[in-house]
Amino acid sequence: MIDAAIEALEAADTAVEARSATIGSAPLGPSRRRYANAAAVVRTALEPEALLDVLQGIERRFGRRRGQRWGARVLDLDIVLWTGGAFVAPGLVVPHPEFRRRGFVLAPAATIAPAWRDPVTVLTLRQLHARLTRAEPLA
Repeated sequence: MIDAAIEALEAADTAVEARSATIGSAPLGPSRRRYANAAAVVRTALEPEALLDVLQGIERRFGRRRGQRWGARVLDLDIVLWTGGAFVAPGLVVPHPEFRRRGFVLAPAATIAPAWRDPVTVLTLRQLHARLTRAEPLA
């Protein structure tokens, strides 16, 4: 599924410059199935809103139906970061508001773009991942 989604992205006037390995993760919310996750660095002339339209079109072609929050889904494509820094529009916030707390986003992203900086915290993806996964001392 991820390979096919990457191919669909490349066919949509974008260039996939780097792609992480695929990792498995437990679901967020009530879903019981495990998910496959990967990250990609994509070059495109599209602005974030137009890219989001492309991503949502790919999701629909793969059978995603929007509706139930946290429900099982075939494909979920997000814009996590953008070279233009922060971006806010109706239905789109970049950086993705939750990515700093999601290991299934940070782990693959940090493997392909470890020095990419979050424009809000100014931390690199490597630093954000390390902070999320570091062992906490017992109280």
